[in-house]
Amino acid sequence: MTAGGYAALEAELKRRQQQERPRIIQAISEARSHGDLSENAEYHSAKEAQSHNEGHIADLEDKISRAEVIDVSKLSGNSVKFGATVTLIDEDTEEKKVYQIVGDSEADVKSGKVSISSPISRALIGKKVGDTVEVLAPGGGKSYEIVKVVFV
Repeated sequence: MTAGGYAALEAELKRRQQQERPRIIQAISEARSHGDLSENAEYHSAKEAQSHNEGHIADLEDKISRAEVIDVSKLSGNSVKFGATVTLIDEDTEEKKVYQIVGDSEADVKSGKVSISSPISRALIGKKVGDTVEVLAPGGGKSYEIVKVVFV
């Protein structure tokens, strides 16, 4: 994963441990004070939220412990590989698209970050500026021309 993706995971873990966990513990304590726990919806809801939060914390700790961070700024070359920011032109609509190829856990298409295992990334890997790629995506086939490859 990229350094930015790693930092985002660490920030999410810190938020869940230092903000969410105490808030949920307070909600459980408050719900307990309302009496009979067997029919206390607030208590059961808070316990479910605690379970959900602890599951996320465990998942984040696992991802962070297994993460292999790659400093994209130290990469170079003119072919597409992990970490590359690729500028494409849709050959049908002439629309310009810019994507960075990142790890699965940091992918966010809305911000231009696509997973290394996505159909578009698999089609782009190893290609160079000027190459045309055919992408078989769930919405149908698309054809793109690679106009720029940078590592930032």
